[in-house]
Amino acid sequence: MSSIEKAGTYKLGDRTVKRMGYGAMQLAGKGVFGPPKDRDAAIAVLREAIESGVDHIDTSDFYGPHVTNQIIKEALHPYSKDLLIVSKIGAKRGADASWNPAFSRQELIDAVHDNLRNLGIDVIEAINLRAMFSHHGPAEGSMEEPLTVLAELQQKGLIKHIGLSNVTRKQIEDGRKITEIVCVQNQYNLAHREDDALIDQLADEGTAYVPFFPLGGFSPLQSSTLSDVATRLGATPLQVALAWLLKRSPNILLIPGTSSVGHLRENLAVADIELTQDAMRELNGIAAKA
Repeated sequence: MSSIEKAGTYKLGDRTVKRMGYGAMQLAGKGVFGPPKDRDAAIAVLREAIESGVDHIDTSDFYGPHVTNQIIKEALHPYSKDLLIVSKIGAKRGADASWNPAFSRQELIDAVHDNLRNLGIDVIEAINLRAMFSHHGPAEGSMEEPLTVLAELQQKGLIKHIGLSNVTRKQIEDGRKITEIVCVQNQYNLAHREDDALIDQLADEGTAYVPFFPLGGFSPLQSSTLSDVATRLGATPLQVALAWLLKRSPNILLIPGTSSVGHLRENLAVADIELTQDAMRELNGIAAKA
């Protein structure tokens, strides 16, 4: 059994995917803006992921913008029927590389069609609507109008499943009154654990939780405790951080991103790491010190 298979599977919508997936954000240029320095290397990472058994790729047409989806298409199209590509809308990039809300009806419709065109597909299997009410994390605000637009596009057959990103529990509950919410994608990692209760609730409900910035994002996780545990296990600190997420809850689907084949292989090997109860207790204490 390969490492990625040891991580197990979980349901996302009507698909069952391996819990170790891949996030495409880092395939774009610096700051997730513009093209990568080495497009061939980006293509190689995607193909290595698929060859290694990855069947869940997370992307967005506002990465670049348009860059990552175009690279995915070049590298992998025509897609395997087993591959689930999940995209995200609700934001757009400014000419200065800023991240801005894109919640109007026309912006959402355009974003869906941009994803379809740049990925080279007729239907988006799953799309996450990202809330942009605050730059500091989830914040309350009505998702009714944008979700209604997506539900209409879903009825037209352009979208199969809908998820939410950067949202609160109330927004999830309100969203379910409009359409089925198949996954939630929020920031979560060893040091950023505001969603602990939400993850457990979603697990009880059978809903996938996909943490973004599982390794800290633009400021990678750093902790002496994490480093000590990693040294004892003969792993890297970031491998241990991913292994902790796999053990944290069965509904967590991982999408660590990288532009390096070597780093990709390290990420996919984390299912081989066995965390003892003592190690979990140590790692669980990191959030209190952050």
